Amino acid sequence: MLAAGHVSFAQEAFETFKQLNSSTKMPKIKAFTAPDPAALAAMTQTRSVKLEAKLTDKAPPMNAGLSWRVFSPIPGSDGKLPLLASAEGGSADFQLAPGDYFVNVSFGRAGATKKLTVAVDKDVDTQVMVLNAGGLSLSATSGTDTQISDKQLTFDIYSSEMAENGERRLMLADIRPNTIVRLNAGTYHVVSEYGSINAVVRADIKVEAGELTEATIQHRASQVSFKLVSDEGGEAIADTAWSIVTSGGDIVAESVSAFPVMVLSEGQYTAIARNKDEIFQKDFEVVAGVNQDVELLLD
Repeated sequence: MLAAGHVSFAQEAFETFKQLNSSTKMPKIKAFTAPDPAALAAMTQTRSVKLEAKLTDKAPPMNAGLSWRVFSPIPGSDGKLPLLASAEGGSADFQLAPGDYFVNVSFGRAGATKKLTVAVDKDVDTQVMVLNAGGLSLSATSGTDTQISDKQLTFDIYSSEMAENGERRLMLADIRPNTIVRLNAGTYHVVSEYGSINAVVRADIKVEAGELTEATIQHRASQVSFKLVSDEGGEAIADTAWSIVTSGGDIVAESVSAFPVMVLSEGQYTAIARNKDEIFQKDFEVVAGVNQDVELLLD
């Protein structure tokens, strides 16, 4: 349940190379024209390239949180585009020689890339890149309004589209509650885990450009503590092994502890305690948002 607010070189000329021998006469060089100094200077002179980024078309330029990268369009020996320049912060100003480049700007997980050509004979206009991005902040409750400890709650963000193997692409893992994540506008698949056993909720959440989306996941689970006692309300007996079994007979959790605490999805369960050569068990029900203690008595 979910509540939401709103990037080949061929040497063909050498393949037909004719081997020279002593009988071949070379043509006379009649003249040599020196290159135009102005043209040479233009080819080596750098030009100022100013870069700005906006969250949306109508938003003002951003002044913080940006990462700028300038790449050569020709892959290196490793197959990757060589990084030529970088900058952090708001707007950027690079000095680039005439030629072609790829410029990338990122804002958290949001980003945009464009091809840039620096001309020999004219200045470069200020480049404005639109990220089309927003923010996402996630939180969760147990039941309708029971607060969940941040230490027991994590979120994973996946792309909404399925890959060829039938799985979604993981974008960010182990996100803590109320952390603002910067993303390109679009729909994302969020997986929320409460505890580490079986309390998992999935939801598709839409991120709007230029907005912070605050989404609250609603878990149908609660925290349960177990203890084996000789008398009601007594001290937990040490060296006890625990198994928690669903109503269908599946073991969902095991522990060797006097006083284990587990988060379980709502439903019917059986707690089985083993101490020395004796086995004790008790049926119990997990109700969303209602934390409880389950005691097993020695016979």
